[in-house]
Amino acid sequence: MAWATCHGMNKKALLEFVKPYYSKKDEMHDLSHINRLLHEARSISKKYQTDGEILTCATYFHGIDGRRHRGNLTEFLVSQGLPRRKAVKILRVASESHKESRPRTIEGKILHDAHLVVGGRTLMVANFLVTGALRGFPIEHTINYFEKEVDGRFKCHLPEMRQRYSEMEGFTREFFRDLRDSLSHQTRIGPAR
Repeated sequence: MAWATCHGMNKKALLEFVKPYYSKKDEMHDLSHINRLLHEARSISKKYQTDGEILTCATYFHGIDGRRHRGNLTEFLVSQGLPRRKAVKILRVASESHKESRPRTIEGKILHDAHLVVGGRTLMVANFLVTGALRGFPIEHTINYFEKEVDGRFKCHLPEMRQRYSEMEGFTREFFRDLRDSLSHQTRIGPAR
């Protein structure tokens, strides 16, 4: 599938439509995240028989609240010449991309797993640290959040992605363990003078 279009849909029209939905998101969840996610999903999809139009559009809708904006998203897709049934499937795949979902479609599994592994292990750590800082959380809170709410909770659905995600989680787990140790050691000794 060509990058410039989603079959009959022009990429520029799609970008113009989604841009306002991402304009107030932080740097880890804005359109740059969507572009990284799309690159990852396309890479994974090479091994599978997929509908590229569904995968691309669902990726751009990934960070938009589909329940709240369902009507707007559906009407946009239909206005671009997509059948309503396909528009509904795009929204389903977008919702299947979220970490806690259990995707049923191949496009949903690809997008879900791409969301878990996008950017690799260093971006996974950076995502937690940057998002925590932007929300005003101390580092210890961010570490606790990873340990209690994320570590071991999510799973990839495609066999070849499971090991990759497991390695990323392991790296993040070790990184945060080392960071916690460094911070507690620094607190016991006090700042260097």
